[in-house]
Amino acid sequence: MRRPWNDVVIADCGESLVSLKSRFLCLEPHPYVRVGAPYGEGADPYRLRSGVLERLHKAQDQLSMAHDSAAGSLQLAIFDAWRPVQVQAYMVLHATVELCRQRGIDPDDPAQLEAMARVQSDVSQFWAPPSRDPGMPPPHSTGAAVDLTLADITGTVLPMGGEIDAIGEESIPDAHASAAEQDPSGDAALWHRRRCLLHDVMKEAGFVRHPNEWWHFSHGDQLWAWSVNAERAIYASVPSS
Repeated sequence: MRRPWNDVVIADCGESLVSLKSRFLCLEPHPYVRVGAPYGEGADPYRLRSGVLERLHKAQDQLSMAHDSAAGSLQLAIFDAWRPVQVQAYMVLHATVELCRQRGIDPDDPAQLEAMARVQSDVSQFWAPPSRDPGMPPPHSTGAAVDLTLADITGTVLPMGGEIDAIGEESIPDAHASAAEQDPSGDAALWHRRRCLLHDVMKEAGFVRHPNEWWHFSHGDQLWAWSVNAERAIYASVPSS
């Protein structure tokens, strides 16, 4: 499925991938390694381009000045970062199989072709195709994109009104906006404030958010360039070494 931003030209700037592990709270075990994703022996998924890492530090600095009404001081919690194309392919299949399981669909049953088509369409709203076309790389394969959430100072991940990678309306960034307006003291209002805070600190640092995912932010990839009207993207896909 081609996205509108895949028409943006890419001119890679040559920055290297840098590990986040000594700098940020990285959720362990890594969620995709845990389900068997093929990163390769010794590979570190918690890496981003060096320029993206600098901006992530700026976001953390902004966040350190914020205060959550229920949790107090906050920090960024990294769910996923660099994701090579073979891992993207594995996880698209994993997400499809899991959604079929949740909906009671047998993908091999000819009588369920329509239901299977809906599953594939729903998955495609949240997972980029594992393309090896250099002109339309999956965002995470470039080292420009990061999936993250908020945690308190002890490292406890905070409720955000929907799990990362959930396929459904709860993943849309403003999913709880209406409920928050109706009940400013309720859980939905807290979740909405947290999503807005995460967006604010990331935007201030130069990131853009994926339109369907409250947790996904990037700088320097095609989505970023398309969103800010940049002439070109500066990060191409980085293969496994």
